[in-house]
Amino acid sequence: MTHAPPPTTPDGRYLVVEGRLWRRSNPALGPRQRELLVAALMRARADVGRAKRAKDAAAERNARARVHRAKAGLGERGAPWWTDGAPDFNRHLVRNTPYAAWFQDLAVP
Repeated sequence: MTHAPPPTTPDGRYLVVEGRLWRRSNPALGPRQRELLVAALMRARADVGRAKRAKDAAAERNARARVHRAKAGLGERGAPWWTDGAPDFNRHLVRNTPYAAWFQDLAVP
């Protein structure tokens, strides 16, 4: 079964997953930089899983810190990557943001 990609806000800043906004990666990243950061993120996520299965709290904390650093490098966490001063609605419910009407219109056939 193929799933449609989640909708992206008209300004390209967020994806909407289960009614919540998630900041997209910085589009200004070069392909090699993005590739390296995504690879680091995937390794760190795998390490989180291994640490959890091993019940190794220290390793899990370390791996989660690496996940955070990779996501910050991608622009998905930390300071927003846009420079126009617009507020960051990362992790907000879309219905509580200026994107609410746009999102509601997506559901109208």
